[in-house]
Amino acid sequence: MARIPGSQGLYVYGVLRAKEEQRFGAMGLGSPPAEVGTVHHGELAAVVSEVPPGVPDPTRDNVLAHHHVQEVVMREHTLLPAAFGLVLRGREGVEELLRAAHDTFAGVLARLEGHLELGLKVLWDQDLLAREAAEHDARELVELLRPFATAIRVVSPIGERMILNAAFLVARDREEAFDAKLKSLAARFELLTLQHTGPWAPYHFSDIRLRLEPEAAGAPAAPG
Repeated sequence: MARIPGSQGLYVYGVLRAKEEQRFGAMGLGSPPAEVGTVHHGELAAVVSEVPPGVPDPTRDNVLAHHHVQEVVMREHTLLPAAFGLVLRGREGVEELLRAAHDTFAGVLARLEGHLELGLKVLWDQDLLAREAAEHDARELVELLRPFATAIRVVSPIGERMILNAAFLVARDREEAFDAKLKSLAARFELLTLQHTGPWAPYHFSDIRLRLEPEAAGAPAAPG
């Protein structure tokens, strides 16, 4: 990316490992979509695009653009994703973030290398299956998928019908095997509704989140 004034905001989509400048095209936040590229420090690079200073509104278009950039980047790179709304003050702010948290970011990226996140949501119908039986089957589903995943995180279900909301960290070369196993399980547990989502950047497995501190809009975020 061309060097820009320090007062210009840079929207951060995430951090990856790359020594050479990366260009991903015009797909960032804004209308027309902003050019997405990288700002570097050492072996780390932040994926960014220019935005006006301040936190962008979480409109549908902005949120979709945020996730679309992450989806495109993670096709070729392991990405430590940023939460929506992280804007730093120019290249200097981004470089300071990468410098301050270099060892932490590098360690997490090394652990996540070659992996992606797949999601599974399981819904039940009370007219077809007792809740206790559905929950038992959902736990069995997780165990049957465990051999295909490096790690699993079960998070809070959303709504009354959802009995399982799980994230799976899966090696890229195991994604097809995971998908095939899930399809066979959907036929076996036909009274449950299985919703397969992803691939996503590994939000649930990074252990740190890149986010904007409420009291420091436009300032470098701290890992946490």
